[in-house]
Amino acid sequence: MLFYGIRPQISLILQIQKPIIMKSKYAILTALTLVFILSCKEKKETETLTQMKEVMAIHDEVMPKMGTIGKLVGELKPKVDSTETGVAYEIAMKDLQAAHESMMDWMKGFGDRFTSDEILNGAELTKEKQMWLNEEEKKVIALREQINTSIENAEKLLK
Repeated sequence: MLFYGIRPQISLILQIQKPIIMKSKYAILTALTLVFILSCKEKKETETLTQMKEVMAIHDEVMPKMGTIGKLVGELKPKVDSTETGVAYEIAMKDLQAAHESMMDWMKGFGDRFTSDEILNGAELTKEKQMWLNEEEKKVIALREQINTSIENAEKLLK
């Protein structure tokens, strides 16, 4: 008889604890879902910030070369004439000028597309701006190649 007296108490305890256990499971599941969502968002923001930093690092690498381009154009300009060598100087000079103009155009376009907060602080980008950043990364890589090639060619010619 004692066994039968304890059974209703155990049953009552289980009935009371069952909703508590279910609520705990939902709370744990909700917490895990939130952690997952936030970690994915942080990863995306980190990737975007890293990509933006890479783009700006390339800009920072080639920007000081604008002075070199100006110096080389100044050295080439007086050597331009109608001779074969003079024409080669003119081509090298025009390549340098085109690289300089490309840099100025890229900076203008980049500045028009992104805010300073996005560029400097890694503010979150919209999907459209993320696509733009992908485009700008390709452009600045090509720009770096154009600048470096034009400088190398002009320096070889002037030696």
